[in-house]
Amino acid sequence: MGVGQILEFVVGCDLEEFKEYYEKNGFAGEQGTGELGLTEEKIIAQDPAHLIVWRENDEIIGNAIWHETSTDEHREGDARDTEDREILRRLLGGRKENIVELHEVWLRKEYRGRGYGKEFFEFFEEFIKEKGYDAIVYYADHPAAIAICRERGYKEGFLDSLNEFVFGRSF
Repeated sequence: MGVGQILEFVVGCDLEEFKEYYEKNGFAGEQGTGELGLTEEKIIAQDPAHLIVWRENDEIIGNAIWHETSTDEHREGDARDTEDREILRRLLGGRKENIVELHEVWLRKEYRGRGYGKEFFEFFEEFIKEKGYDAIVYYADHPAAIAICRERGYKEGFLDSLNEFVFGRSF
């Protein structure tokens, strides 16, 4: 990080501020929608602490969204398919209830390559452990995210139905 630049991870953010950032600066171009997804908005609206924004010099430059999950259900009432359930049980050592899924991780392109992803994972793992959760699950297809999970010792699987990697780390 350059002189005078301060990166911080802030748990919780005003939803309207975040939506404005997301639509103006964020990742809408990568997703092609221009809007925050309904699932993500619902997660944040239910508990703003499930949104972690990355700020550099008080400007939002990235975000992560997470939610509680289990090896059997994405969220309560939303069952996982057989392939997903089997991979998660293998990665986490059996049926688990007290886990979180890192649902979204995005960083503006101009801030990539600075080690912020690695810093975030260090922060997030400690944050989740302090909250008393037993494990993290993360689905990834971006090469940088895959490399970070591998470097940090996450167990790895591949979900053929989604054509993406699944990473799990127990504490």
